[in-house]
Amino acid sequence: MLYLTADKFPVFVPFGVIGFYRYLWYCIRLVARYVYRPIPLPETPTYRADEDVTIIVPTIDAGEEFREAALSWLVGNPKEVIIVTEEKMLGPLQELANSVDPSRISVLTVPFANKRLQMSHGIRNTTTDIIVFADDDAIWPPELLPYVLACFEDQQVGGVGTSQRVKSVGNKMTLWEVLAGFRLTIRNIEIASATHIDGGIPCLSGRTAAYRTVILKDPDFLHGFTNDLWLGKYHLNSGDDKFLTRWMVSHGWNTYVQVCKEAELLSTMKPNWRFLKQVLRWTRNTWRSDFRSIFTERYVWTKHPYVAYTMIDKFINPLTLLVGPVLVSYLLYKSTKPVDEGGYHLPAWDIAVSYIVWLFCTRTLKVLPHLWDRPKDIIYVPAFILFGYYFAVMKIYALFTLHKTGWGTRSGIGDPATATTAAMNNEKPSHLVETEPESSQSRPYDVEMAQNVNNPYRA
Repeated sequence: MLYLTADKFPVFVPFGVIGFYRYLWYCIRLVARYVYRPIPLPETPTYRADEDVTIIVPTIDAGEEFREAALSWLVGNPKEVIIVTEEKMLGPLQELANSVDPSRISVLTVPFANKRLQMSHGIRNTTTDIIVFADDDAIWPPELLPYVLACFEDQQVGGVGTSQRVKSVGNKMTLWEVLAGFRLTIRNIEIASATHIDGGIPCLSGRTAAYRTVILKDPDFLHGFTNDLWLGKYHLNSGDDKFLTRWMVSHGWNTYVQVCKEAELLSTMKPNWRFLKQVLRWTRNTWRSDFRSIFTERYVWTKHPYVAYTMIDKFINPLTLLVGPVLVSYLLYKSTKPVDEGGYHLPAWDIAVSYIVWLFCTRTLKVLPHLWDRPKDIIYVPAFILFGYYFAVMKIYALFTLHKTGWGTRSGIGDPATATTAAMNNEKPSHLVETEPESSQSRPYDVEMAQNVNNPYRA
Protein backbone atom coordinates (compact mmCIF):
# COMPACT_ATOMS: atom_id res chain seq x y z
CA MET A 1 0.00 0.00 0.00
CA LEU A 2 2.79 2.41 0.89
CA TYR A 3 4.47 1.50 -2.38
CA LEU A 4 1.37 2.53 -4.32
CA THR A 5 1.30 5.93 -2.59
CA ALA A 6 5.03 6.50 -2.26
CA ASP A 7 5.18 9.46 -4.61
CA LYS A 8 2.46 11.65 -3.14
CA PHE A 9 1.41 10.03 0.13
CA PRO A 10 -0.19 13.24 1.53
CA VAL A 11 -2.28 13.57 -1.64
CA PHE A 12 -3.54 10.00 -1.76
CA VAL A 13 -4.51 9.73 1.90
CA PRO A 14 -7.22 12.43 1.86
CA PHE A 15 -8.84 10.84 -1.17
CA GLY A 16 -8.64 7.49 0.55
CA VAL A 17 -10.38 8.99 3.57
CA ILE A 18 -13.14 10.38 1.33
CA GLY A 19 -13.62 6.98 -0.29
CA PHE A 20 -13.65 5.25 3.09
CA TYR A 21 -16.23 7.74 4.39
CA ARG A 22 -18.56 7.28 1.43
CA TYR A 23 -18.46 3.50 1.45
CA LEU A 24 -18.75 3.38 5.22
CA TRP A 25 -22.10 5.12 4.91
CA TYR A 26 -23.05 2.82 2.06
CA CYS A 27 -22.35 -0.17 4.30
CA ILE A 28 -24.49 1.46 7.00
CA ARG A 29 -27.31 1.72 4.45
CA LEU A 30 -26.94 -1.95 3.56
CA VAL A 31 -27.07 -2.98 7.22
CA ALA A 32 -30.12 -0.77 7.82
CA ARG A 33 -31.80 -2.26 4.76
CA TYR A 34 -31.06 -5.76 6.02
CA VAL A 35 -32.62 -5.16 9.44
CA TYR A 36 -35.55 -3.13 8.04
CA ARG A 37 -38.92 -4.87 8.27
CA PRO A 38 -42.18 -3.91 6.54
CA ILE A 39 -45.24 -3.43 8.71
CA PRO A 40 -47.20 -6.71 8.79
CA LEU A 41 -50.92 -7.02 8.13
CA PRO A 42 -53.06 -6.47 11.25
CA GLU A 43 -55.39 -9.21 12.41
CA THR A 44 -58.28 -6.77 12.63
CA PRO A 45 -57.62 -3.90 10.20
CA THR A 46 -59.06 -0.46 10.88
CA TYR A 47 -59.21 0.37 7.20
CA ARG A 48 -60.70 -1.66 4.39
CA ALA A 49 -60.03 -0.95 0.73
CA ASP A 50 -63.67 -1.42 -0.30
CA GLU A 51 -64.79 1.20 2.21
CA ASP A 52 -61.87 3.53 2.75
CA VAL A 53 -59.77 3.79 -0.43
CA THR A 54 -60.10 6.00 -3.49
CA ILE A 55 -57.43 5.71 -6.18
CA ILE A 56 -56.74 8.94 -8.06
CA VAL A 57 -54.98 8.65 -11.41
CA PRO A 58 -53.98 11.85 -13.27
CA THR A 59 -53.37 10.98 -16.91
CA ILE A 60 -53.57 12.15 -20.52
CA ASP A 61 -53.14 8.69 -22.05
CA ALA A 62 -55.45 5.77 -22.77
CA GLY A 63 -53.32 2.83 -23.88
CA GLU A 64 -53.13 -0.87 -23.18
CA GLU A 65 -50.68 -0.25 -20.33
CA PHE A 66 -53.43 1.74 -18.64
CA ARG A 67 -55.86 -1.15 -18.98
CA GLU A 68 -53.40 -3.62 -17.44
CA ALA A 69 -52.67 -1.21 -14.60
CA ALA A 70 -56.38 -0.53 -13.92
CA LEU A 71 -57.15 -4.24 -13.72
CA SER A 72 -54.34 -4.66 -11.17
CA TRP A 73 -55.73 -1.81 -9.03
CA LEU A 74 -59.19 -3.36 -8.95
CA VAL A 75 -57.80 -6.65 -7.62
CA GLY A 76 -57.28 -4.83 -4.31
CA ASN A 77 -61.01 -3.98 -4.31
CA PRO A 78 -60.87 -0.17 -3.77
CA LYS A 79 -64.13 1.67 -3.28
CA GLU A 80 -63.54 3.88 -6.31
CA VAL A 81 -60.99 4.78 -8.98
CA ILE A 82 -61.08 8.39 -10.17
CA ILE A 83 -59.37 9.11 -13.48
CA VAL A 84 -58.64 12.82 -13.98
CA THR A 85 -57.75 13.92 -17.48
CA GLU A 86 -57.98 16.88 -19.82
CA GLU A 87 -61.29 17.53 -21.56
CA LYS A 88 -60.22 16.33 -25.02
CA MET A 89 -59.35 12.89 -23.58
CA LEU A 90 -62.71 12.34 -21.88
CA GLY A 91 -64.12 10.16 -24.66
CA PRO A 92 -61.26 7.65 -25.01
CA LEU A 93 -60.74 7.33 -21.26
CA GLN A 94 -64.45 7.00 -20.52
CA GLU A 95 -64.65 4.23 -23.11
CA LEU A 96 -61.64 2.51 -21.52
CA ALA A 97 -63.11 2.87 -18.03
CA ASN A 98 -66.43 1.40 -19.19
CA SER A 99 -64.63 -1.59 -20.68
CA VAL A 100 -62.84 -2.31 -17.39
CA ASP A 101 -65.36 -1.56 -14.60
CA PRO A 102 -67.82 1.34 -15.05
CA SER A 103 -69.26 0.83 -11.55
CA ARG A 104 -65.98 1.65 -9.81
CA ILE A 105 -64.08 3.81 -12.32
CA SER A 106 -65.21 7.37 -12.98
CA VAL A 107 -63.58 9.92 -15.28
CA LEU A 108 -63.32 13.60 -14.39
CA THR A 109 -61.84 16.35 -16.51
CA VAL A 110 -59.96 19.63 -16.16
CA PRO A 111 -59.61 22.25 -18.91
CA PHE A 112 -55.88 21.70 -19.42
CA ALA A 113 -53.37 18.93 -18.80
CA ASN A 114 -51.66 19.80 -15.53
CA LYS A 115 -50.79 17.03 -13.09
CA ARG A 116 -51.16 19.00 -9.85
CA LEU A 117 -54.43 20.47 -11.04
CA GLN A 118 -55.69 17.00 -11.95
CA MET A 119 -54.66 15.61 -8.57
CA SER A 120 -56.32 18.44 -6.64
CA HIS A 121 -59.52 18.04 -8.66
CA GLY A 122 -59.54 14.36 -7.73
CA ILE A 123 -58.96 15.21 -4.06
CA ARG A 124 -61.99 17.51 -4.01
CA ASN A 125 -64.14 14.68 -5.35
CA THR A 126 -63.00 12.06 -2.85
CA THR A 127 -65.17 10.89 0.06
CA THR A 128 -63.06 8.07 1.54
CA ASP A 129 -60.50 8.17 4.36
CA ILE A 130 -57.50 7.22 2.23
CA ILE A 131 -56.37 8.53 -1.15
CA VAL A 132 -53.90 6.52 -3.22
CA PHE A 133 -52.24 8.36 -6.09
CA ALA A 134 -51.06 6.11 -8.91
CA ASP A 135 -49.40 6.60 -12.26
CA ASP A 136 -51.38 5.31 -15.21
CA ASP A 137 -48.77 2.60 -15.87
CA ALA A 138 -48.26 1.42 -12.27
CA ILE A 139 -49.06 -2.29 -12.08
CA TRP A 140 -49.74 -3.49 -8.54
CA PRO A 141 -49.29 -6.89 -6.92
CA PRO A 142 -52.56 -8.27 -5.47
CA GLU A 143 -51.73 -7.46 -1.82
CA LEU A 144 -50.42 -3.94 -2.28
CA LEU A 145 -53.46 -2.15 -0.85
CA PRO A 146 -53.69 -4.24 2.37
CA TYR A 147 -49.97 -3.70 3.03
CA VAL A 148 -50.28 0.04 2.41
CA LEU A 149 -53.33 0.30 4.67
CA ALA A 150 -51.50 -1.58 7.42
CA CYS A 151 -49.23 1.44 7.92
CA PHE A 152 -52.21 3.68 8.69
CA GLU A 153 -52.96 1.67 11.83
CA ASP A 154 -50.51 4.14 13.37
CA GLN A 155 -52.65 7.27 13.53
CA GLN A 156 -49.54 9.47 13.30
CA VAL A 157 -48.73 8.14 9.81
CA GLY A 158 -49.98 10.50 7.13
CA GLY A 159 -48.29 9.12 4.01
CA VAL A 160 -47.18 5.68 2.84
CA GLY A 161 -44.89 4.78 -0.07
CA THR A 162 -44.03 1.61 -1.96
CA SER A 163 -41.02 -0.01 -3.59
CA GLN A 164 -40.72 -0.39 -7.37
CA ARG A 165 -39.31 -2.40 -10.23
CA VAL A 166 -39.10 -1.67 -13.94
CA LYS A 167 -41.52 -3.36 -16.33
CA SER A 168 -40.29 -3.66 -19.89
CA VAL A 169 -42.33 -1.87 -22.53
CA GLY A 170 -41.41 -4.47 -25.16
CA ASN A 171 -40.46 -8.12 -25.08
CA LYS A 172 -36.91 -7.30 -24.02
CA MET A 173 -35.58 -4.62 -21.72
CA THR A 174 -33.61 -1.92 -23.51
CA LEU A 175 -30.38 -0.39 -22.21
CA TRP A 176 -32.35 2.58 -20.89
CA GLU A 177 -34.79 0.37 -19.00
CA VAL A 178 -31.94 -1.58 -17.42
CA LEU A 179 -30.33 1.69 -16.30
CA ALA A 180 -33.68 2.69 -14.79
CA GLY A 181 -33.84 -0.70 -13.07
CA PHE A 182 -30.38 -0.17 -11.57
CA ARG A 183 -31.50 3.22 -10.25
CA LEU A 184 -34.63 1.76 -8.67
CA THR A 185 -32.58 -0.97 -6.99
CA ILE A 186 -30.39 1.67 -5.35
CA ARG A 187 -33.45 3.73 -4.45
CA ASN A 188 -35.19 0.78 -2.79
CA ILE A 189 -32.14 0.32 -0.57
CA GLU A 190 -32.02 4.04 0.25
CA ILE A 191 -35.69 4.39 1.19
CA ALA A 192 -35.74 1.24 3.31
CA SER A 193 -32.59 2.27 5.19
CA ALA A 194 -33.80 5.85 5.72
CA THR A 195 -37.16 4.60 6.99
CA HIS A 196 -35.43 2.26 9.42
CA ILE A 197 -32.81 4.75 10.65
CA ASP A 198 -35.00 7.76 11.45
CA GLY A 199 -38.45 7.14 9.95
CA GLY A 200 -38.02 9.66 7.15
CA ILE A 201 -37.73 9.54 3.39
CA PRO A 202 -36.56 12.11 0.82
CA CYS A 203 -39.59 11.45 -1.40
CA LEU A 204 -42.74 9.34 -1.36
CA SER A 205 -42.66 8.43 -5.04
CA GLY A 206 -45.67 9.57 -7.02
CA ARG A 207 -45.83 6.31 -8.94
CA THR A 208 -47.91 4.98 -6.05
CA ALA A 209 -48.32 6.63 -2.65
CA ALA A 210 -51.19 6.81 -0.15
CA TYR A 211 -52.27 9.68 2.11
CA ARG A 212 -54.97 10.46 4.63
CA THR A 213 -57.72 12.39 2.87
CA VAL A 214 -58.13 14.66 5.88
CA ILE A 215 -54.65 16.08 5.21
CA LEU A 216 -55.17 16.70 1.51
CA LYS A 217 -58.62 18.25 1.93
CA ASP A 218 -57.04 21.06 3.93
CA PRO A 219 -57.65 24.29 1.94
CA ASP A 220 -54.14 25.45 2.81
CA PHE A 221 -52.71 22.33 1.24
CA LEU A 222 -54.83 22.61 -1.91
CA HIS A 223 -53.89 26.25 -2.35
CA GLY A 224 -50.18 25.64 -1.79
CA PHE A 225 -50.17 22.54 -3.96
CA THR A 226 -51.66 24.27 -7.00
CA ASN A 227 -49.83 27.58 -6.48
CA ASP A 228 -46.33 26.28 -5.90
CA LEU A 229 -43.80 28.76 -7.30
CA TRP A 230 -40.04 28.50 -7.60
CA LEU A 231 -38.31 31.79 -6.77
CA GLY A 232 -41.77 33.34 -6.58
CA LYS A 233 -42.40 33.32 -10.33
CA TYR A 234 -41.90 29.89 -11.94
CA HIS A 235 -45.05 27.79 -11.60
CA LEU A 236 -44.30 24.16 -10.76
CA ASN A 237 -46.32 21.37 -12.33
CA SER A 238 -44.09 18.35 -11.74
CA GLY A 239 -42.49 17.61 -8.37
CA ASP A 240 -45.87 16.90 -6.81
CA ASP A 241 -44.54 13.93 -4.80
CA LYS A 242 -41.74 16.05 -3.37
CA PHE A 243 -44.27 18.70 -2.29
CA LEU A 244 -46.46 16.06 -0.64
CA THR A 245 -43.49 14.59 1.24
CA ARG A 246 -42.37 18.00 2.52
CA TRP A 247 -45.93 18.75 3.61
CA MET A 248 -45.97 15.61 5.74
CA VAL A 249 -42.74 16.64 7.45
CA SER A 250 -43.64 20.30 7.97
CA HIS A 251 -47.09 19.49 9.37
CA GLY A 252 -46.04 16.87 11.91
CA TRP A 253 -47.09 13.71 10.10
CA ASN A 254 -45.01 10.55 9.95
CA THR A 255 -44.34 8.55 6.80
CA TYR A 256 -43.52 4.94 6.09
CA VAL A 257 -42.44 2.93 3.07
CA GLN A 258 -43.39 -0.69 2.54
CA VAL A 259 -40.34 -2.26 0.88
CA CYS A 260 -41.44 -5.83 0.24
CA LYS A 261 -42.60 -8.01 -2.63
CA GLU A 262 -46.23 -7.67 -1.53
CA ALA A 263 -46.06 -3.89 -2.07
CA GLU A 264 -43.59 -3.75 -4.98
CA LEU A 265 -45.22 -2.28 -8.06
CA LEU A 266 -44.12 -2.53 -11.68
CA SER A 267 -43.71 0.66 -13.68
CA THR A 268 -42.62 1.37 -17.23
CA MET A 269 -39.85 3.80 -18.08
CA LYS A 270 -38.95 5.49 -21.32
CA PRO A 271 -37.31 2.71 -23.37
CA ASN A 272 -35.17 5.12 -25.36
CA TRP A 273 -32.99 8.21 -24.93
CA ARG A 274 -36.03 10.14 -23.65
CA PHE A 275 -35.29 8.45 -20.33
CA LEU A 276 -32.54 11.08 -19.98
CA LYS A 277 -35.22 13.79 -20.14
CA GLN A 278 -37.10 12.07 -17.36
CA VAL A 279 -33.96 11.96 -15.24
CA LEU A 280 -33.30 15.65 -15.91
CA ARG A 281 -36.82 16.58 -14.76
CA TRP A 282 -36.50 14.44 -11.62
CA THR A 283 -33.10 15.97 -10.86
CA ARG A 284 -34.38 19.54 -11.10
CA ASN A 285 -37.29 18.63 -8.82
CA THR A 286 -34.85 17.11 -6.32
CA TRP A 287 -32.63 20.20 -6.29
CA ARG A 288 -35.58 22.55 -5.79
CA SER A 289 -37.29 20.47 -3.12
CA ASP A 290 -34.13 19.60 -1.17
CA PHE A 291 -33.04 23.24 -1.14
CA ARG A 292 -36.38 24.10 0.43
CA SER A 293 -36.18 21.25 2.94
CA ILE A 294 -32.63 22.10 4.05
CA PHE A 295 -32.49 25.90 3.84
CA THR A 296 -36.04 27.30 3.80
CA GLU A 297 -38.39 25.06 5.75
CA ARG A 298 -35.71 23.24 7.84
CA TYR A 299 -38.17 20.89 9.60
CA VAL A 300 -36.22 17.91 8.30
CA TRP A 301 -33.18 18.81 10.46
CA THR A 302 -34.98 18.01 13.71
CA LYS A 303 -37.52 15.43 12.51
CA HIS A 304 -35.35 13.37 10.15
CA PRO A 305 -31.65 14.25 10.58
CA TYR A 306 -30.46 11.23 8.61
CA VAL A 307 -32.59 12.27 5.64
CA ALA A 308 -31.14 15.77 5.96
CA TYR A 309 -27.66 14.23 5.79
CA THR A 310 -28.55 12.28 2.63
CA MET A 311 -29.79 15.50 1.01
CA ILE A 312 -26.54 17.30 1.80
CA ASP A 313 -24.63 14.29 0.53
CA LYS A 314 -26.49 14.49 -2.79
CA PHE A 315 -25.54 18.16 -3.07
CA ILE A 316 -21.82 17.32 -3.06
CA ASN A 317 -22.05 13.92 -4.75
CA PRO A 318 -21.48 15.20 -8.34
CA LEU A 319 -18.24 16.87 -7.28
CA THR A 320 -16.89 13.89 -5.34
CA LEU A 321 -17.77 11.57 -8.21
CA LEU A 322 -15.99 13.70 -10.80
CA VAL A 323 -12.88 14.02 -8.63
CA GLY A 324 -12.05 10.37 -9.38
CA PRO A 325 -11.54 10.56 -13.17
CA VAL A 326 -9.84 13.97 -12.82
CA LEU A 327 -7.31 12.55 -10.35
CA VAL A 328 -6.75 9.41 -12.43
CA SER A 329 -6.18 11.52 -15.55
CA TYR A 330 -3.60 13.57 -13.67
CA LEU A 331 -1.86 10.41 -12.45
CA LEU A 332 -1.80 8.99 -15.95
CA TYR A 333 -0.18 12.18 -17.19
CA LYS A 334 2.44 12.13 -14.41
CA SER A 335 3.20 8.46 -15.07
CA THR A 336 4.41 9.33 -18.56
CA LYS A 337 7.28 11.37 -17.09
CA PRO A 338 10.51 9.96 -15.62
CA VAL A 339 10.66 9.87 -11.81
CA ASP A 340 13.69 12.17 -11.75
CA GLU A 341 11.68 14.77 -13.71
CA GLY A 342 8.77 14.76 -11.28
CA GLY A 343 6.92 11.79 -12.71
CA TYR A 344 5.37 8.90 -10.76
CA HIS A 345 6.90 5.46 -10.55
CA LEU A 346 3.62 3.65 -11.28
CA PRO A 347 3.12 2.75 -14.95
CA ALA A 348 -0.02 4.02 -16.65
CA TRP A 349 -1.50 0.56 -17.14
CA ASP A 350 -1.32 -0.11 -13.37
CA ILE A 351 -3.26 3.05 -12.66
CA ALA A 352 -5.86 2.49 -15.38
CA VAL A 353 -6.48 -1.18 -14.56
CA SER A 354 -6.69 -0.51 -10.81
CA TYR A 355 -9.23 2.24 -11.36
CA ILE A 356 -11.37 0.18 -13.76
CA VAL A 357 -11.39 -2.83 -11.41
CA TRP A 358 -12.37 -0.56 -8.52
CA LEU A 359 -15.24 0.92 -10.53
CA PHE A 360 -16.57 -2.47 -11.61
CA CYS A 361 -16.43 -3.92 -8.10
CA THR A 362 -18.09 -0.99 -6.34
CA ARG A 363 -20.77 -0.34 -8.97
CA THR A 364 -21.63 -4.02 -9.25
CA LEU A 365 -22.02 -4.19 -5.48
CA LYS A 366 -24.55 -1.34 -5.59
CA VAL A 367 -26.82 -3.12 -8.06
CA LEU A 368 -26.36 -6.63 -6.72
CA PRO A 369 -30.07 -7.08 -5.76
CA HIS A 370 -31.01 -6.31 -9.37
CA LEU A 371 -28.39 -8.70 -10.73
CA TRP A 372 -29.59 -11.41 -8.35
CA ASP A 373 -32.92 -11.42 -10.21
CA ARG A 374 -31.49 -10.63 -13.66
CA PRO A 375 -27.84 -11.82 -13.77
CA LYS A 376 -27.69 -11.31 -17.53
CA ASP A 377 -27.84 -7.54 -16.96
CA ILE A 378 -24.26 -7.60 -15.69
CA ILE A 379 -23.18 -6.75 -19.24
CA TYR A 380 -24.77 -3.32 -18.71
CA VAL A 381 -22.59 -2.43 -15.71
CA PRO A 382 -20.07 -0.54 -17.94
CA ALA A 383 -22.95 1.54 -19.31
CA PHE A 384 -24.13 2.14 -15.73
CA ILE A 385 -20.65 3.41 -14.82
CA LEU A 386 -20.63 5.81 -17.77
CA PHE A 387 -24.17 6.90 -16.96
CA GLY A 388 -23.03 7.74 -13.43
CA TYR A 389 -20.53 10.27 -14.77
CA TYR A 390 -23.07 11.64 -17.21
CA PHE A 391 -25.53 11.98 -14.34
CA ALA A 392 -22.97 13.92 -12.27
CA VAL A 393 -22.49 16.42 -15.09
CA MET A 394 -26.23 16.58 -15.69
CA LYS A 395 -26.88 17.34 -11.98
CA ILE A 396 -24.59 20.34 -12.24
CA TYR A 397 -26.36 21.46 -15.41
CA ALA A 398 -29.74 20.98 -13.72
CA LEU A 399 -28.60 23.13 -10.79
CA PHE A 400 -28.08 26.08 -13.12
CA THR A 401 -31.36 25.57 -14.99
CA LEU A 402 -33.84 25.26 -12.13
CA HIS A 403 -35.96 27.97 -13.74
CA LYS A 404 -36.94 25.47 -16.45
CA THR A 405 -40.08 23.89 -15.04
CA GLY A 406 -41.50 22.21 -18.16
CA TRP A 407 -42.39 18.52 -18.14
CA GLY A 408 -39.84 17.56 -20.76
CA THR A 409 -41.42 14.26 -21.86
CA ARG A 410 -45.06 15.26 -21.81
CA SER A 411 -46.67 17.55 -24.36
CA GLY A 412 -49.89 19.52 -24.07
CA ILE A 413 -49.37 20.95 -20.59
CA GLY A 414 -51.61 23.99 -20.33
CA ASP A 415 -51.25 27.21 -18.39
CA PRO A 416 -51.46 26.22 -14.69
CA ALA A 417 -53.07 29.39 -13.37
CA THR A 418 -55.85 29.42 -15.97
CA ALA A 419 -56.45 25.71 -15.62
CA THR A 420 -56.61 25.87 -11.83
CA THR A 421 -59.19 28.65 -11.82
CA ALA A 422 -61.36 26.90 -14.38
CA ALA A 423 -61.20 23.52 -12.66
CA MET A 424 -62.10 24.95 -9.27
CA ASN A 425 -65.34 26.19 -10.83
CA ASN A 426 -66.20 22.76 -12.28
CA GLU A 427 -69.21 21.02 -10.73
CA LYS A 428 -68.77 17.72 -8.95
CA PRO A 429 -70.35 14.67 -10.56
CA SER A 430 -73.84 14.00 -9.24
CA HIS A 431 -72.96 10.66 -7.60
CA LEU A 432 -70.46 12.45 -5.34
CA VAL A 433 -72.25 15.71 -4.48
CA GLU A 434 -74.81 14.14 -2.18
CA THR A 435 -72.30 12.00 -0.32
CA GLU A 436 -69.63 14.62 0.38
CA PRO A 437 -69.40 14.98 4.19
CA GLU A 438 -69.96 18.30 5.85
CA SER A 439 -66.46 18.16 7.30
CA SER A 440 -64.99 18.76 3.84
CA GLN A 441 -65.64 22.46 4.32
CA SER A 442 -62.66 24.71 4.94
CA ARG A 443 -61.05 23.89 8.26
CA PRO A 444 -57.47 23.43 9.49
CA TYR A 445 -56.15 19.93 10.15
CA ASP A 446 -53.29 18.83 12.33
CA VAL A 447 -51.77 15.75 13.92
CA GLU A 448 -54.24 15.72 16.81
CA MET A 449 -57.12 15.08 14.41
CA ALA A 450 -55.46 11.87 13.25
CA GLN A 451 -55.71 10.51 16.78
CA ASN A 452 -59.49 10.69 16.58
CA VAL A 453 -60.71 7.22 15.62
CA ASN A 454 -63.96 8.71 14.33
CA ASN A 455 -62.29 10.17 11.28
CA PRO A 456 -64.72 12.64 9.60
CA TYR A 457 -63.87 11.15 6.18
CA ARG A 458 -64.75 7.55 7.00
CA ALA A 459 -67.43 6.30 4.63
